[in-house]
Amino acid sequence: MDINSLLGEVVPAIGAAVGAYGVAVLNRAEEQAADATVHLGQRLLDRILHRTPDATPIEGAVTDLAGAVDDPDALAALRFQIRRVLAADPALATELAALLPEEPAVPGGGPRSVTVGGDVSGIVSTGDDAVNIQGQSR
Repeated sequence: MDINSLLGEVVPAIGAAVGAYGVAVLNRAEEQAADATVHLGQRLLDRILHRTPDATPIEGAVTDLAGAVDDPDALAALRFQIRRVLAADPALATELAALLPEEPAVPGGGPRSVTVGGDVSGIVSTGDDAVNIQGQSR
């Protein structure tokens, strides 16, 4: 898995953990209750911090993100710091990839079938002469 693909999966999970716990995510025990994404983010961050010779830049980026959870620049700063660590330690990148859940297989159906591998918002329609009308409920 290349670093950019790995970052695309690692950073959102860590961002979710930071969003849930703020700066406390740096010290929060793994055994405490958390949903799956937050728990995964905690595990990934813990692995990164323990394998990084100087964790200060990542800890600083986590602190900044905790203070501005909805700021895409703060998340990008964390992504940049994690990218630096992964570029310097390819073995860590392999370890993190192994911690990520496997993508569920989304089998395709037959002709005119619809396959969705994530969430869908809106109308999904197939078939000849299909007509879709979407109105607001009153």
